[in-house]
Amino acid sequence: MQEMLTEEYIRKVWEEMGAHVKQTTFQSTRLLDEALGAEVTLASETLQITGSFKFRAAYNLLRELDTENVITMSSGNFGQAVAYACMLLRKNCTVIMPANSSKSKQANILSYGGKVLLIDTSTRSRKSYVSEILAEHPDAFYASPYDHYRVVAGNSTLGKEIFEHFGPDGIDYVLCPVGGGGLIAGIIVARDLLAPNVEVIGAEPLLGNDAALSLRSGELVTLPAEPNTIADGTRTASLGDINWEIVRKGLRRIIEVPEDKIAEGLRTLYAKANLKVEPTAALSVGAMLTQPAEFAGKRVCCIVSGGNVDTDVYVKVLTGES
Repeated sequence: MQEMLTEEYIRKVWEEMGAHVKQTTFQSTRLLDEALGAEVTLASETLQITGSFKFRAAYNLLRELDTENVITMSSGNFGQAVAYACMLLRKNCTVIMPANSSKSKQANILSYGGKVLLIDTSTRSRKSYVSEILAEHPDAFYASPYDHYRVVAGNSTLGKEIFEHFGPDGIDYVLCPVGGGGLIAGIIVARDLLAPNVEVIGAEPLLGNDAALSLRSGELVTLPAEPNTIADGTRTASLGDINWEIVRKGLRRIIEVPEDKIAEGLRTLYAKANLKVEPTAALSVGAMLTQPAEFAGKRVCCIVSGGNVDTDVYVKVLTGES
């Protein structure tokens, strides 16, 4: 389906989706620049509909869908986005989630009218459970969290905002969290159309470094199990097939971020930018903290992908207990 991502289609999505999403928030502070040793701008999706960039993908995926019943799997953010989109579009939504998923994300899905099914991912994969549910409901549409051209196109709307904000030469790097690859694929697609000289760099948990391993080997790598990283939005075993092809061609490097640097990134955003984020959203700043010399004195845009985090998790990370 990658061939569907033509310039004509992408620009059509940009035109049509503008009325349905909130514009990203660009934020800079002197304290953050000093802490990271660079000229840093945050592209924050914490105020996006449902609290993360995922609404861009979910709404574009479902807005022209005729099917009434939608099934997806998610650690939380995509599930919330699909549930909200289904509420707007008058569809039924079922979200399959790991049993250890954020309680607040589960509650939000339910509040949007979605149904939550919890599974133990240490004994069974979400994909196998999805296959079973789809066999029972053959009329349902499976909403992939990342491996669909409409998902990539929806996420490219964030890239459009970023590259139009800075212009073709106003930024050196864009740092982007990497899980299943739907977001960074969308950013690359937008970059190629609007600012081809800007380098996009991935930020991935070291504990779930399948994308970095794939990029180094030149082959799509699948981890033996879903990674147990604090960045719950990146607990995927591999990139999506569509996303891998885009990443393989359009990305030069991915920084593998240790858990302590993810946590430090979250604390840095709180202390230096007055911004509450979930651990996944701190990956970009965590990448700068992991390899500070790479970004010294550079103009860097860090994508802050969302702000949906359980209070107890946030407090533990913020106080250094986790």
